[in-house]
Amino acid sequence: MASRAAKAVGRNVLRKEGHAKVTGAARYIDDLTFPGLLHARTIRSTIPAGQIAKVRFKGDRAGFTLVDHHDIPGRNIVALIDDDQPCLAERAIRHVAEPILLLVHEDREKLRAAEVQIDYRPSTPNYDPETSAIAFKSIAIDKGNVDEGFAAADVIVDGEYRTGLQEQLYIETNGVIAVPGHGVAGGDDGITVYGSMQCPYYVHRALMILLGLPAEQVRVIQTETGGGFGGKEEYPSMIAGHAALAALKTGRPVKLVYDRVEDMLATTKRHPSIIRHRTGVTRDGRLTAMDIDAVLDGGAYATLSAVVLSRGMIHAAGPYRCDHVRIRGRATMTNTPPNGAFRGFGAPQTQFAADVHMDRIAERLGLDPVRVREINALRPGDTTATGQRLGADSSALRVLREAVKRTDFKKRRRALASSNGPAEAGRHTPARGIGLSLFFHGSGFTGAGEVKLASKASLALTGRGARIHVASTEIGQGTRTMLAQIVADALGVPYEHIDVNAADTGEVPDSGPTVASRTCMIVGRILQRCAEEMRGRLGSLTPRQYLRKFGPLTITKQYERPAGMVWDDTLYKGDAYGSYGWGCDVVEVEVDRDTFEVKATAFTTVHEIGKAIHPTLALGQIEGGSAQGLGYALLEDVVMRDGRMTNATLTNYIIPTSLDTPPMKVVLLENPYPHGPSGAKGVGEMPIDGPAPAVINALRHAGFDLREIPATPEKIMAVAS
Repeated sequence: MASRAAKAVGRNVLRKEGHAKVTGAARYIDDLTFPGLLHARTIRSTIPAGQIAKVRFKGDRAGFTLVDHHDIPGRNIVALIDDDQPCLAERAIRHVAEPILLLVHEDREKLRAAEVQIDYRPSTPNYDPETSAIAFKSIAIDKGNVDEGFAAADVIVDGEYRTGLQEQLYIETNGVIAVPGHGVAGGDDGITVYGSMQCPYYVHRALMILLGLPAEQVRVIQTETGGGFGGKEEYPSMIAGHAALAALKTGRPVKLVYDRVEDMLATTKRHPSIIRHRTGVTRDGRLTAMDIDAVLDGGAYATLSAVVLSRGMIHAAGPYRCDHVRIRGRATMTNTPPNGAFRGFGAPQTQFAADVHMDRIAERLGLDPVRVREINALRPGDTTATGQRLGADSSALRVLREAVKRTDFKKRRRALASSNGPAEAGRHTPARGIGLSLFFHGSGFTGAGEVKLASKASLALTGRGARIHVASTEIGQGTRTMLAQIVADALGVPYEHIDVNAADTGEVPDSGPTVASRTCMIVGRILQRCAEEMRGRLGSLTPRQYLRKFGPLTITKQYERPAGMVWDDTLYKGDAYGSYGWGCDVVEVEVDRDTFEVKATAFTTVHEIGKAIHPTLALGQIEGGSAQGLGYALLEDVVMRDGRMTNATLTNYIIPTSLDTPPMKVVLLENPYPHGPSGAKGVGEMPIDGPAPAVINALRHAGFDLREIPATPEKIMAVAS
């Protein structure tokens, strides 16, 4: 039977959860209910900095339960990396929308109508990350000697680049239900939390510390989740803690689901950045020195700023080779809601600066931008800024040349340049431009991160095949399907005979968080090893015959770092990632000379991802990530005033629709990574790295020298005048 099974990897098999989603059978968190269910609401600060003076509930308190920091049985922190963020504020306020207390009632309408008055003693907030006295993390990366590099340069090019906040805007807002009891150990002790999330074991650990409970009395179950994009990596630990506190105090199940405004006001966003480049080059375009300084705005608490900064700094030099590199970065505190994980995780900010700077270098030297990239693109055998020597699966030149060929980039660039006459002569004719970006993205956790995670995955034999047991979550990207394809081929059974267990900490091992483009490459490889061992155990027996003869069989394996990988987390030197994906985007834009509105009219992207396990799902990730990147570049403007997002609705926070998205041509290239399942690398994050620099480079070609995103009409008008 095993040898006759059709191969699943590389085919567009049906999604595991597809039928339930398209028929409406899939149940999201707000579809769920429990007997005696109560509803909760979060009362938040309305000032950015200060002290709580007094809290008063106005009106009849009958039927209401109030939960504040006094009700926390464990430590009042949202456990993650640094223990600086309280689950509920005790006295100090560091940002607008900081949680202070919870109201609980069985009637949602009465809950919404209840009034709580909070008196404050305000203090002066700081909104400037560059002047902040508090740094959550600082990173230094050194390669060679930049003084020597600048001495060898014929030309030095300086530039400053800025990126703004970006809202994840997942389809489904944050939501959880906490049910007292029903822990792994059973009985009335403990807590079970159901929720829309990316990382069940992050929530599990946070609840243990907040509630002071042992692991066996905390159970976390992911419900069907309507998107995450990083926004449901760390924040569910906060909302789960709130619901759990309310459930333990009332002794009843408690549902806490945010509406869209609250979700946008209170949850984490992409870190804004200020990045400065000083680059030495020879007249023929070769990089001799790169000096890069970056500041990320972390907001009020550390959350994941340290690791966002880490990935951002490792990618700060872009996919370019240079013998002399100096990178300095810091993530600082401001009195705004904390920023956190977002698809790309720091790399979109730093690669935006790096690749816009490359076009300016080409312009300064009077060289073709493709030629400058060809000269400096990383090749197999080259070393990155951290000193990592790249393997044969490095494809910078390959994706660059394929994108240039597919778009006839050089000819198209000349044609558009000649069509753009003086602005006053053709004022009602749009200005047109074409831009290109080259980018890469490390797959998996940075440095020794995967070793520290020590991720585990299990495979249990069933009567017809096997059941996958992992905490890796399906959030719309196709995790269940892709992992089942890998296991089916390694085990030698049909894809349809592989089941996937719910991401339930009471039933599955900790396979690590669903982040960092790691699920396919890291978790998929662990499961592949499980399946290979299981196949060896089966021998000539079918799964049913084996179970009858020997009884249950479960194989559990742990991550093993490939031989030869070395990382120094103090010096930031060595092998930052097992492998990198490589991409190149080409964008054409039109700029209305009267309104300065920008329209992307054509988009081509070439991605090398090792191996496409499910080609349609890979294409979907690339198309979706690219559209999200175009929104980051042109439309998504988070407007902050007095530390508060003032456009926290879908009427005035604008994301790309189908009408805003140009026709997309996606080209998949494969250059297998030896330690990935079937050679696969990561794909989920990389698509968002390229669109913004390509758009800004296209705008420069059209005559608008902008160095900041989002490229709103107001900003374009300012550089045009």
